Order: sequence, then C-alpha cells, then structure tokens
Amino acid sequence: MGNMKKYIFYMAAFAAISTTACRKIETDGEPIIIEVPGGGGNGNTGQTITLSGRIDADTTLRKGNTYILKGLVYMVNGKTMTIEPGVTVKGSYAGSDVAALIITRGAKIMAQGTADEPIIFTSSSPNPQSGDWGGIVLCGKAPINTAYLGTNGLYQVEGGIDNAQGDGLAGSGDAVAPAPVAGDNSGVLSYVRIEYAGYAFQPDKEINSLTMAAVGSGTTIDHIQVAYAKDDAFEWFGGTVNCKYLIAYKTLDDDFDTDNGFSGKVQFGLIIRDSLLADGSRSEAFESDNNSSGSTATPKTTAIFSNVTAIGPRSTTSNVGNPLFRGGAHIRRNTGISIFNSIIMGWPVGIEIDATTGTSTMLNVEDSTLRLRNVTLAGNAVNTKFSGTPGATITTDAEFATWFTNSFYNNDILTNASDVKLIQPFNYLTPDPTPFAGNNGNAKVLNGGGFTDPKFTGDDFFIKKLPEDGTKDLTFRGAIAPAGPLSSWWKGWTKFGGN
Repeated sequence: MGNMKKYIFYMAAFAAISTTACRKIETDGEPIIIEVPGGGGNGNTGQTITLSGRIDADTTLRKGNTYILKGLVYMVNGKTMTIEPGVTVKGSYAGSDVAALIITRGAKIMAQGTADEPIIFTSSSPNPQSGDWGGIVLCGKAPINTAYLGTNGLYQVEGGIDNAQGDGLAGSGDAVAPAPVAGDNSGVLSYVRIEYAGYAFQPDKEINSLTMAAVGSGTTIDHIQVAYAKDDAFEWFGGTVNCKYLIAYKTLDDDFDTDNGFSGKVQFGLIIRDSLLADGSRSEAFESDNNSSGSTATPKTTAIFSNVTAIGPRSTTSNVGNPLFRGGAHIRRNTGISIFNSIIMGWPVGIEIDATTGTSTMLNVEDSTLRLRNVTLAGNAVNTKFSGTPGATITTDAEFATWFTNSFYNNDILTNASDVKLIQPFNYLTPDPTPFAGNNGNAKVLNGGGFTDPKFTGDDFFIKKLPEDGTKDLTFRGAIAPAGPLSSWWKGWTKFGGN
C-alpha cells in the first residue's frame, strides 16, 4: 500500500486500541511500532500490553504495566528493549505458539533490575508449570566453533526460533557480522528472575530458560535466578560473555550447559535440584562439550567456573531420588572446561570424564587445558568416573581418581553431604546453602579455595579478595560465604518454594 494508506491504517489501528484497556505492540513483519498510552515512552501505567512479532524500534517496558509475550518476539535491527526495575513480563502459550523473547544480533536488552525490584519473566498461566513458555535467547556476534550453510562461525540457534529474516542466527561470517566480535554487547540482564520457561521444539532442540548464543564479553549478566526450567537453566553456545551470581532452582535437565567454544568466566553459581525432577536425557549440574562430535574445532570450549555449589538429589547416601539423574559434572566430547573452588554434593556421580565421542577428553586433563582444583565432592554415590578413549597416562577410573586426589590440586572427598556443613542445603522450600562458620569439620570449605592457578593469571573478572576487607583473600569454596556481603547475594531478589 502507498505511504498515505499506511498512515491512515496505523492511525486507525492506534485509535482502535487507545480506547481499550489491553494494548498491543505488534509488527507481524512490518518495521513499525505502535506507541500506545502506558508503553514505549510516556508515564501512563496500569495497562496490559501484548508484545509480538518483530520489534523494530527502541521500546521501554514500564513498571506498573503488565506485558504479555505472544509467540516469538524479536528485537531486531540494532534496536534496544529497556525494561524498568520491578516490571513483570509474562510468556503466553497456546498450542504451538510458544512465547519467547529473542534479542537478535546487534540488538540489545537493557534489563537492569535491583535487589528490591527485580525484573521477572514468568508464565501467564494462573497455575504456572515448568515449560509454560520458551525463555530468553540472546544472539551475539562473538566467536563460536559452528558452521551454518557452509559459513564457518555462524550458528542457527536451536529451538525453532529462526525465520526467513535470519533472526535466529548467532555468530559471524555473513553480512550482519562479517567477522567475530569478542567484545560484542547484547545489553544487560541484572537482578532478573526467569520462571517456568523451556520448550522442546524437537528432541535435543529446545529453547532453554536463558540461551546465550555467541554472546560477547561486552554483555553484562549477573544476579539471574532461573526457576522450574523445563530444559536447561543456562546454556552457552560459544561466545565470551562473563557471568556472576547465577541460580538454578528445580531445573529439569541441566543447570550449566556449555558448548561450541564458550570461553567465558562464571563466578558464584548456586544449583539446587529437586530429587523428584529429572529429564529423560539424564540430568546434570554441569554438562560440557566442545561440540556434538567431540572434534577439535576452534575456538575450543574453555570456560572457567569458580565458586559453584551444586546440590544434587541425594541428601543422604541412601536417598536415590529420580533414577534419571546422572551426575554433578558430565565433562565430555573434547571440552576444556575448568571448575575451581566449588562443591558438588549429593549426586549419583560427582565428576565424570566421558571420552566416548570424538577426541579423548582425558587428553585435556593431562595437558592442563581442563582443570579441577580446590573442589569438594561430598555424599556422591560415585565420586569420580572415567569412560571411553584413554588418555596418554590416565586410562582407567582408578588412575583418574588418583589424579583427582593428588595434593597439588587440593581437591577433597567427603563421605556424606552433611559433612560439608551447610545450614539447610536440601530444604527445597526455604533452602539455606550457607556454610556454618568456624571449624566444624569443614575447614577446606571455609579455607580451601584460592586463585593461584595459572588460569587466573592476568584475570580481572574473578573476585579474589573479600569485599568487606580487600586485604584478605577469598578462600571459601562454593557459592556462598559463611559471613559478609558474599553470604547474602542470593537473598531478597530471589524466590524459592512452589512447583
């Protein structure tokens, strides 16, 4: 239609919606945003506003309104979605029209909540359940070790979110991003809760609660709680983004899933599982691959995690829980992930090195690409396990166990989960994973951590000194300090309990 007809059409649409209490921002492929009272730039509130289609204008979601995601919603063409503290966004689900928010390459989300006013993404159902809606997908331009349609460095995000405009692509090598940008910036997610998300488009092709695909280190990710995830809570496909203060609560599948060359850093991660909830694909706290074939494709998955508390389904050695749980860390397919200063407790298997696919993952252990240091395993049925193609010197379960307990790495193994001396780690409604202070048999949990490993050389991301006294080293293991500011970062803005 001509320009005058378009003008008349959109003015008529504006007039029609301005007389109702329910507003809609919807483009259906047209690069037009209808600015309605209560959304996108003025102070009116109390509206219900539906977001759908491709949003091609800077848009602000204001506190006091209710926002509904209808279907797949894309921020496109370098535009920014700004979400004020205290806003709630609800994902709707109707048949196959599952809701998700996709931030495409070059676009941004600026969701800066606060401890008092977190931003909440949740289900629109009056009786919310795990998997009611899809989740949040960030697509960046950072390096990734995949190829799509013959273009190296390009990735089609799983979950059926791609479209004719290529809004579900991440990485580089095409006209949108000719070259990778390690410092790419997809915006800010801070003090955000993501609830009841996750959608299985096809087996092994799901939308996760928070998907980070080739997301760059210019992006800020901190203070994120994912609760009741249908699939994975957090999944990184390539990229360089660094994250702090992540919580995965009652996930169905995996909590921290790293693939396709993710090389970022993560510090302070709290994982609390429900012993009844596990996935048919076998559930783990950590799952890590270089890629699906275990090849030597570069960049290699070399993410570094520090200060993680991964609480599994087994409060005691006799408590089995759902038989579909696999282990605390399933490290496989030639990954080079490293875990430091962490607690893995109450799992069928503590740490499993799986070399059954592709290049032997054990080679990465032997050459120190993959590091496991200052790690406490407690109350696991099996603490360490190795299977698949042998390394050069580590060829059996027993040899891997000997490597893990070598005093140089300062790891330790406790018989019972209770030996870690956390206050209430297995209370699913009101958990408290804080360590008891003082010498109560958990000396290494309080003082067995550190950042002397060469992987921390030159690093300025990890917090290595106690915030309350910058002269004292941070020496505790796990996500929660026994006292001080780092004992309470997980409180106040979070929500526990429920289904």
